[in-house]
Amino acid sequence: MGSAGLIWILIAVALVAGELLSPGVFLIFLAVGALATGLTTLAIPVPFLLQLLSFTAWSAVAVAIGRRWYTQFPVPSADPLLNDRAARMVGETVVVVEAISDGRGRVRIGDSEWLAAGADAPAGARVRVVAVRDSTVITEPLPPLAPPVG
Repeated sequence: MGSAGLIWILIAVALVAGELLSPGVFLIFLAVGALATGLTTLAIPVPFLLQLLSFTAWSAVAVAIGRRWYTQFPVPSADPLLNDRAARMVGETVVVVEAISDGRGRVRIGDSEWLAAGADAPAGARVRVVAVRDSTVITEPLPPLAPPVG
């Protein structure tokens, strides 16, 4: 049974190496489970089924602790909206491609068209995105441009 403990420790090392090669902050939790199972199996001869249960339990505990840690101490990001396309659109000025009438229309955002809801606006008008709900952008009209002073 001692060799089973060493195998679990080698699995833990392999999982840590995998985490280092492709960081995703998940394999490390499985590595903790494998290491704990390996150390337990070295100390106490445990049948294989209990080793699997130990690995599962320790991995779940490690994930729970990691989740709590990252909730309490979030990792700062240079671009916190990187993976939140909807949040990135809020505040953008967009062009109406299908007139917004009775509160519904279409706008162009980047290279695609989105359903739009908001105050009536003719095609070609510029509006600002104030929110995104499901796959519909909520818009508001832009204030009129001031006439040039001269």
